[in-house]
Amino acid sequence: MKRLRRLAACIAAAGLTATAGCAGAGTLGATDQTVTIAMVSNSQMTDARELSSRFEAENPDIKLRFVTLSENQARAKITASTAMGGGEFDVVMISNYETPQWAENGWLVDLSDYARNTPGYDEDDFIPSLKDSLSYQGDMYSVPFYGESSFLMYRKDLFEQAGIEMPRTPTWQQVADAAAELNGPDMVGICLRGKPGWGEVLAPLDTVINTFGGRWFDMDWNAQLTSPEVRKAVQFYVDTVREYGEPGASAAGFGECATQFAQGRAAMWYDATSAVSTVEDPASSNVVGKVGYAMAPTMEKPNSGWLYTWALGIPKSSDKPDAAWKFISWMTDKDYIHLVGEELGWARVPPGSRLSTYEIPEYKEASAAFGQVTLDSIEGADPAKPTVQPVPYTGVQFLAIPEFQDLGTRVSQQISAAIAGQKSVDEALEQAQKYAEVVGRSYQEKP
Repeated sequence: MKRLRRLAACIAAAGLTATAGCAGAGTLGATDQTVTIAMVSNSQMTDARELSSRFEAENPDIKLRFVTLSENQARAKITASTAMGGGEFDVVMISNYETPQWAENGWLVDLSDYARNTPGYDEDDFIPSLKDSLSYQGDMYSVPFYGESSFLMYRKDLFEQAGIEMPRTPTWQQVADAAAELNGPDMVGICLRGKPGWGEVLAPLDTVINTFGGRWFDMDWNAQLTSPEVRKAVQFYVDTVREYGEPGASAAGFGECATQFAQGRAAMWYDATSAVSTVEDPASSNVVGKVGYAMAPTMEKPNSGWLYTWALGIPKSSDKPDAAWKFISWMTDKDYIHLVGEELGWARVPPGSRLSTYEIPEYKEASAAFGQVTLDSIEGADPAKPTVQPVPYTGVQFLAIPEFQDLGTRVSQQISAAIAGQKSVDEALEQAQKYAEVVGRSYQEKP
């Protein structure tokens, strides 16, 4: 906890800024019932802002103020604000990385009583693996807005023209071979994140490291980032994206790859299952109906997809927890799922949060190509056993330790530099190993 507070203080001192957007007429401090919400500027969250006037109409005593940030900014800003207890936000968008740790530190409001006392909310409808990942000592401290694993998206039409068959569970070598064959002047073979950030390039890369047999630490907290397995995995990833990936890959994250693939400029994209909200939306995609979906590629370890959820929590420092819960329950309720489907299109429904979503006839039809693969990916992910060899940590695409925000960011910068051609993979991993050794020693020194 002390480490996290020091980290948060450093982040706050760095003077991070964000762009604030408002729903309705509310401004910070304008009313005791102005609920300030910090959220990531992904497509599903943009939809929530678009529909938020419905909430304000139903709750005229509550005004909403949204602070929207990029993924990296959000992690830093929300961590700093919540850890320091400043009361800046009433609702924060966090994940299954932060929630259990912050609950243990006493930074979040326990939401289980709220959920149980809200008629029709049905917390047992959440997908069990996600619910468990957002719980501490049996209670939920944030609730999922959407959940995801990772899978491979590929252009069925291009594969058919090239005579390439994509199995439901491909190997990474099969993916690389297909990328090589389909890569050309007007079409990259595959889009893979290369942007620095523990939630950017490291999210897909960690699944590759895991399935290649690599790990961050052994059971004695000895850093393993220069092991043969990690070297092989990272070299494979860097070579694949440099040879067959998108232009400017070292600066490309989820958003950039989403645009590249949706505009028909990539034959494959390995990323979050939640990407379907963009890929299958006619308003934002030129490849609707042309995309096939396969499980996360594997090598040594099966079920290599990650487990992640963007969720909503209430910082203990908020002085409006009841109003905050009203908004959270609106945005994560079954009725909201129907509202998005009916108003914006069923392909834009927040996926992977509620079991009942997959029983809605309209959504079942809209998600025929990807719904079952999404569920199988989420249920198959195993944060407790993420790697081939045993490890002292949990988490698939992240390590569930407080230090990982800083460690992961530093390591990701090294990987991005290798993707950019600024250094070799060996040089990047040598530096990454030094960062990891510092963290490992801190755990070796604990009694």
